[in-house]
Amino acid sequence: MATQMQIIAGKKQGFTEFCHGLRQGIPIALGYIPVSFTFGLMAVGGGIPVWTAILISMSNLTSAGQFAGTNLIIANAPLLEIGLTTFVINIRYMLMSLSLSQKITPGMALLKRCIMAFGITDETFAVASMEKGEITFNYFIGLVTCPYWGWALGTAMGALTSSVLPKAVQSCMGIALYAMFIALVVPAAKRSRAAFFVAAAAIGISSFFRWGPYANHISSGWSIIIATIIASFAGAVIYPKEEDELE
Repeated sequence: MATQMQIIAGKKQGFTEFCHGLRQGIPIALGYIPVSFTFGLMAVGGGIPVWTAILISMSNLTSAGQFAGTNLIIANAPLLEIGLTTFVINIRYMLMSLSLSQKITPGMALLKRCIMAFGITDETFAVASMEKGEITFNYFIGLVTCPYWGWALGTAMGALTSSVLPKAVQSCMGIALYAMFIALVVPAAKRSRAAFFVAAAAIGISSFFRWGPYANHISSGWSIIIATIIASFAGAVIYPKEEDELE
């Protein structure tokens, strides 16, 4: 009888944790929809079938990496270039997973850990890392549910309406991607001199590959890889610690 009561109590606790995460994920989902809408427009406009664009979003939660990889696919870039580009852009998720693994419930099964790792994005990581106490599987699944379907829904909407909207409107929607990057970079650059340096260095190197003599023959994928590695390495060497850690 006691065991049955414990099982019921455990299920209630798990449902409460799931609902808590679900509520926290709603604002993230609302922010994902316009960006993934732009992705759907871009992918189908580049010749990718509607179902393929939706499948990409349902099997990836990588935002910038997804945009970069799909652009390279549209440009018929070699598989090695596509793989290295997405790896370099998405390697931060490995660090996020390692950090979050310190807070998850001890003894969690490997399959559950893998499912949680799939749902880690910049936003879900930020919310989960600020959660007090241990992070349970039920809570994290609740947190990821709305953003996941929001990302897929936005992609489907963009892909399905791409054939309806005029080309001029489709081009304007591309600004949403740049707005997202600005929203991510500018606040961090204001708070941290290191973040400002890395962002400026990456912009400068990318500009050189775009307009510099001879360098403009390098493909966009390799230029992203080189700019990311050089800017990140330079930032790590020049700013090994944040200013507030040194004070």
